[in-house]
Amino acid sequence: MQPETATLLLVLGRALLGGLFVAGGIRHFFILPAVTAAIAARGIPAPRLVLLAGSAFEVVAGALLLLGLFVPWASLALAVFTIAASVMLVNFWDMEGPAREAAWNTFQSNLAIIGGLFVAAAQSW
Repeated sequence: MQPETATLLLVLGRALLGGLFVAGGIRHFFILPAVTAAIAARGIPAPRLVLLAGSAFEVVAGALLLLGLFVPWASLALAVFTIAASVMLVNFWDMEGPAREAAWNTFQSNLAIIGGLFVAAAQSW
């Protein structure tokens, strides 16, 4: 592979990963009541504060990744964030039927995103 192609793929991958978190974080600000209720239902204390802080973190860390700034740190921090959010909020193990399957698919997607974040961190170190 040509070095220019490899660089283009790395930049595009970081932009897609970072953009995913920026868009997700911004979206949360528009649907605060619904997401706050979902977080509260999981028994997480101060759900609105957790949501606001987490969403702001997603936007900032995602933007850093998208812009290619502090890539290893932003990637690893987003990976930890995604692991924590998945364990706390994507509780497929407590579900049955179609809801369980949907949550399992979300969990698997999050694992793939975490893998991409690890690759982004490793490529930038």
